[in-house]
Amino acid sequence: MFYNILRLLVRVILRTAFRLRVSGVDNIPVSGGVIIAPNHISNLDPPVIGCALPDNRRIRFMAKIELFKNPVVRWVVTALGAFPVRRGMADRTAIRNALALLEEGGTVGIFPEGTRSKTGVLGRAEPGLGMIAVKAGVPVVPCAVTGTNKLFRGGHILPRFTVRFGAPVIVPPGRTDKEAVEHINEQVIGEIARMLKEGG
Repeated sequence: MFYNILRLLVRVILRTAFRLRVSGVDNIPVSGGVIIAPNHISNLDPPVIGCALPDNRRIRFMAKIELFKNPVVRWVVTALGAFPVRRGMADRTAIRNALALLEEGGTVGIFPEGTRSKTGVLGRAEPGLGMIAVKAGVPVVPCAVTGTNKLFRGGHILPRFTVRFGAPVIVPPGRTDKEAVEHINEQVIGEIARMLKEGG
């Protein structure tokens, strides 16, 4: 209930104040487990992406464990469906949580770069995304976000936010080796880069 109410309120704000523009929604599978893999340029990215998704797709983001140290913030992010991940290491608990959600047909949000880009420039993908994708055997939908890092910066007060969903990257059946992981990561980052370039 809390999630639905908050999502409705945030969606209204995004569409009116920030003129949120969403495209490529048809690329998101109607059912079954799926990973949404966006670039990461602002702490606003998770709620913006969550509001851009279809109503039947409640996304659960991997969020840095530091957010869960503050009781108030922990309550909010948990209510919104986030679960903690320790960055810079193979967090087995976070991986198990992600795999369980995907097996249940859920939507999991994973930032391929592993952390926020302070410059806005798209970085390289960490192994985590591809590893979880091959283990779960689910498609990965690349996602390009723009504008969220411009809020109150460079003369922008209310910049336009855009979210683009690209064609799903399909996991090769039976492939769980390092080469398969790297191939998925490269495809995802390549598609994000393409969408960002086309979006100008």
